[in-house]
Amino acid sequence: MHIDADLHIHSRYSKAVSKAMTIPNLAENARFKGLEMVGTGDILNPNWEKELLKYTKKVDEGTYERNGIRFLLTTEVEDNRRVHHVLIFPSIETVREMREELKPYSSDIESEGRPHLTLSAAEIADLANELGVLIGPAHAFTPWTSLYKEHDSLKGAYDDAKIHFLELGLSADSEMADMIKAHHKLTYLSNSDAHSPMPHRLGREFNRFEVDEATFEEIRKAIMKRGRKIVLNAGLDPRLGKYHLTACSRCYTKYSLEEAKAFRWKCPKCGGRIKKGVRDRILELADTTERPKDRPPYLHLAPLAEIIAMVLDKGVETKAVRLFWERFLKEFGSEIRVLVDVPVEELAKVHEEVAKAVWAYRNRKLIVIPGGGGKYGEIRLPEEIKNARIEDLESIEVEVPDVEEKPKQRSITEFLRKSNK
Repeated sequence: MHIDADLHIHSRYSKAVSKAMTIPNLAENARFKGLEMVGTGDILNPNWEKELLKYTKKVDEGTYERNGIRFLLTTEVEDNRRVHHVLIFPSIETVREMREELKPYSSDIESEGRPHLTLSAAEIADLANELGVLIGPAHAFTPWTSLYKEHDSLKGAYDDAKIHFLELGLSADSEMADMIKAHHKLTYLSNSDAHSPMPHRLGREFNRFEVDEATFEEIRKAIMKRGRKIVLNAGLDPRLGKYHLTACSRCYTKYSLEEAKAFRWKCPKCGGRIKKGVRDRILELADTTERPKDRPPYLHLAPLAEIIAMVLDKGVETKAVRLFWERFLKEFGSEIRVLVDVPVEELAKVHEEVAKAVWAYRNRKLIVIPGGGGKYGEIRLPEEIKNARIEDLESIEVEVPDVEEKPKQRSITEFLRKSNK
């Protein structure tokens, strides 16, 4: 069987997270999204553990259920260098054991959803392996709290400790991550890191597993490549990620890596801090052009609400967008089915322009304005697709401009000349 799973989210006990992140809301919105499985997030927090046990029933070791949605026991922790790691637990007893083991190294493990630890990445990984907990770097390339913000290699972070997966994050996909050969042996996870249960956040990235049952043990086998597997990673086009290109974190002006270094990472336009983009960071570390033969495909998607908002030229949380989103779900069952599986001719019966946009996304025909510096990228529908009939989409020629390869300023000299006018 195939199940779609988003294994990294947060609860209302983490900072900067919606108070609506409750187990009942997560189960309801996961069903709308089309997810069969969700990670609990924040399970080391004892209050969140109580809520999970109150609102779900245990169906297997490490696996709980509410209204047909399965929950795996997961959390994110921060190490002594502010690098984040995702943990997936085999049982609630293991959660409690690890909580006790970590108490001497954390002042907020019982109050915060994402606890800070005074342990190194290697020490956390060693403990996880002792307890049979799966571990890997969270959003491995983002420029704030990731593995490659602080380290230049997996070994530099984890030493010889075993890790089981690498989470790609919103600003990278498997093709980008495979430019580093040390990753080739690892399973990639594409998760949302959602701070809100809204459908344009929850499940915006997900993994499609081929397993016998929706349980921890089956997911473990798939991650470890032991008779089960991930058949699809799906998520944002990396260019839509907030940190894809190098850019100012205040005014969002984009720079080449050479410009940023010359400006000593201070934006000459507004004085803000320039953040190195995921794309540039990966290119710094890239050491291969090969790809593993067993790597599953990566499907670039945007949340359905964002596609509808683009077509209607409305805000993503407006009533008009919500109404059409609900119509698509009523007709086809879930957002993932609309984005991935339903023929475009069927989608057009609900809204032709949205159907064209979904087709364009599936076929990489949307214009993407890359994100950077903390600002998400933008999507635009080419005029050729807007004006085409549904039945003619496959035959039209579409010139999609390569925005990413054309920085806002071609050189430091040009930038200074323009900024001084």
